[in-house]
Amino acid sequence: MMGLASVATWLVGALAALELAPALVFFAQTTAARRPRDVARSAAEGAPPRVVVLMPAHDEALGITVAIESALAELGPSDRLLVIADNCSDDTASVARRAGAEVVERTDPNLRGKGYALDFGVNALRADPPDVVIVLDADCTISPGTIALLARRSVATERPIQALYSMHPGLRPGLKERIASFAWLVKNEVRPRGGSRLGMPCQLMGTGMAFPWTVLATTQLASGHVVEDMQLGLLLAERGHAPLFEPAGRVESHFPTDASGQDTQRKRWEGGHLDMLRHTALPVLGRGLLRGNTQAVLLALDLSVPPLALFVLLQAGTWLVSGALFLFAGSGLAGAGAIPAATLALLLSSVGVGSLGLGVFTAWSRFGRTVISLGDLASVPLYIAGKVPLYWSLLRGSRLEWVRTKRDNEGS
Repeated sequence: MMGLASVATWLVGALAALELAPALVFFAQTTAARRPRDVARSAAEGAPPRVVVLMPAHDEALGITVAIESALAELGPSDRLLVIADNCSDDTASVARRAGAEVVERTDPNLRGKGYALDFGVNALRADPPDVVIVLDADCTISPGTIALLARRSVATERPIQALYSMHPGLRPGLKERIASFAWLVKNEVRPRGGSRLGMPCQLMGTGMAFPWTVLATTQLASGHVVEDMQLGLLLAERGHAPLFEPAGRVESHFPTDASGQDTQRKRWEGGHLDMLRHTALPVLGRGLLRGNTQAVLLALDLSVPPLALFVLLQAGTWLVSGALFLFAGSGLAGAGAIPAATLALLLSSVGVGSLGLGVFTAWSRFGRTVISLGDLASVPLYIAGKVPLYWSLLRGSRLEWVRTKRDNEGS
């Protein structure tokens, strides 16, 4: 019994040590984000690069017109907007053409996913390539000046540039939606802002992404991974083209209010993140350390931070278990050898919990007050408890496949 208690204590200590690094990354990013807001860069200097906006679309006939009109309003006379109507069963292609976009159609039901659509679109551009390719989802709108800003910065740095991607809840969001909105704000704005100020690259977010043609044209895009954007960002970082964050550029969309749409979206995002963490980020981190690729290491560390609700669950659980083992070791029942291990485990988990808690409060106090109240934050444990079945299935390795999120303007 005493031997088992000692082994358990060391195992919990090792888990606390593993969780500490992402907790410190999270704290550093949220703290750095508190500095004065970024000054918007001018988009009016120098000759404008030639831009093509790629818009992958699967069964988006009901909503794609708004996205196309938003993008076309920002394009110059030599720029293009190309919609990839991918495995569509509706009239997305004809709707997009009527809205003023060029359209190519792809049909291959065995190869499904955004990565395959983007690869098809890039191949369609090879005969007349642009300077910059900007990827915009078919359910997003883009703010004025964003395309020009992203294009110029991408050309100047020869690196991918990620705009700020905001997701808005409905008019009267419930507690679950407000908490989800805050978690999105932390992941897509607060942490990238702070990381940028610390010299870190940022994750690609799937939309509002600008790529120099010379980089994108030589990159393997064809993938059915559910978070192909994260995968692409790591690949580019290993090649010396880690993405940069540009908060002065903005793309916007809305969370689905339909319950099935919400569940599909969250499972894809969070499950895909965990899959990337287990199978891709850790190998990239190891290779980056061996090769001295600082940007790849930093991006892998950024990706090591789990989805916020899961991170809180893991940190709190480790802290509670380490505290119980510390009390058990102090009682003398586990033997004297367990006391140092229990003390170390409790210390590491306490630092992790403290870093995460301070980081969440810092993000809320600077950016999140209009999204969620302090009282709502106190309800987070109930929200997390409702997600335990999802996390359990994901941690057990539940199979993930690309599934399009149901839009609010679609019938049941």
